[in-house]
Amino acid sequence: MWGVRHGSSQGWPRRLAWWLGCWSAAVVAVATLQAAERLAWLEAENRVDAEFQDWPLHRVLEKIAAKTRWQVYIEPETDRRVTVKFTGLKPGEALQRLLGKLNFAFVPAAEGPARLLIYRTSPATATELVAAPADADETGKAPRAIPNELVVVLKPGATESIEDLARRLGATVVGRADELRAYRLRFDDETGADAARSALSGDASIESVELNFEVARPERPELLALGSVPPLRLRPRATADGSRVVVGLVDTAVQTEGTVLKDFLLPGVALLGQVEAAAGMTHGTSMAQTILYTLAQAPDAADGTPVRILPVDIYGNGSSTTTYDVARGISAAIQAGATVVNLSLGSDTDSGLVRSVIQAGHQQGVIFPAAAGNEPVATPTYPAAYPEAIAVTAIGRDGALAAYANRGEFVDVAAPGTSVVPFQGRSYLVVGTSAATANVSAVAAAVAATSGKRGADLEQQLRQALGVKSSPGKP
Repeated sequence: MWGVRHGSSQGWPRRLAWWLGCWSAAVVAVATLQAAERLAWLEAENRVDAEFQDWPLHRVLEKIAAKTRWQVYIEPETDRRVTVKFTGLKPGEALQRLLGKLNFAFVPAAEGPARLLIYRTSPATATELVAAPADADETGKAPRAIPNELVVVLKPGATESIEDLARRLGATVVGRADELRAYRLRFDDETGADAARSALSGDASIESVELNFEVARPERPELLALGSVPPLRLRPRATADGSRVVVGLVDTAVQTEGTVLKDFLLPGVALLGQVEAAAGMTHGTSMAQTILYTLAQAPDAADGTPVRILPVDIYGNGSSTTTYDVARGISAAIQAGATVVNLSLGSDTDSGLVRSVIQAGHQQGVIFPAAAGNEPVATPTYPAAYPEAIAVTAIGRDGALAAYANRGEFVDVAAPGTSVVPFQGRSYLVVGTSAATANVSAVAAAVAATSGKRGADLEQQLRQALGVKSSPGKP
């Protein structure tokens, strides 16, 4: 059994423990608007978990296509509403439950994606392609290296410029972070990148060379069919000396239209350029709203808050970003004055560059709440698994570890993994360790604003108050 352990009963920890009780109760109350819904297709474990009500069949198939990368075809004009609840089924058994009386055929391929055919009478009638959405979640997929790219970090005082180095290696500099001495090099093909990596292995002017991996864009929140969110009872408060607590939100773009965010946001950073407003709420917007609604539960929230959110968009219009841009985004947040950096993202990739940026920020007193991952496994998720980060898993209404949440030994703290937030007059449900991470960032910012704690003292307080405990049989 997992749970949250609270700190001592004296002083601020006592107030924090009281807040956590109210906070959890508020989250439970708002979560009853609609149960958490999910479809987890865990290929590595050959199992499927699902719990949702009244989904259109095409939505189910879009989720399957996104999770598996299969080519999914359906007989035209075939539809049904799907309501299921199961855990641990084999994929074939899961498909039977999801498709009901419909037939299906799975066609593996030696090269390219497999095909899933769904039909009423004959496989030949399954001709309509059901494509995964462009921004579909790919959580749980093995991270993919960009084959013809390298990330090179120069040592301080390196005599050869990155431009000269790139010319010597036959590469083009397509990204530069001079403050990190880190550069993104692109080659004509994978062979050129491999040759360059070998050539640089003994170069005294090179601090590190690593592959550049894709990091999937977090999944958008789900629109609630019913229910409404109470108005945000929080106002921005200026401080006499101009001091404030800045939460750096390294994520997708944050929207202001149709939200309560405008007065709480600092001018943002868009690493890949400004993007057009998305249809529906972005993940970054949902995280920013979650932070504010949790801040509104703080004991002194009626007096307003000096907390401000600094949006750092590292995705642009893409369905993924890279470890190189994750590092740049974290660095940008730190340089802009963030003392709490929210990382509601992650992958299986251990990046030396990301790790070094977090280590340097940690030495400056920055804390890094990071999502542990939305699969019930014990394998590490990065950047959460770095010792300098605070790895956040999710708990449910009963205070126990959520069924979908990572439970690895690297996990440090736990928080409610559900929030319901408004956008353009409608309500959205946010479920996962992303929401739990935003909740922890809000707690950290509120404690910093009230107690003045920063850095190691603040981190120790969070680990003490929100730290996870488990039975001896913890995986």
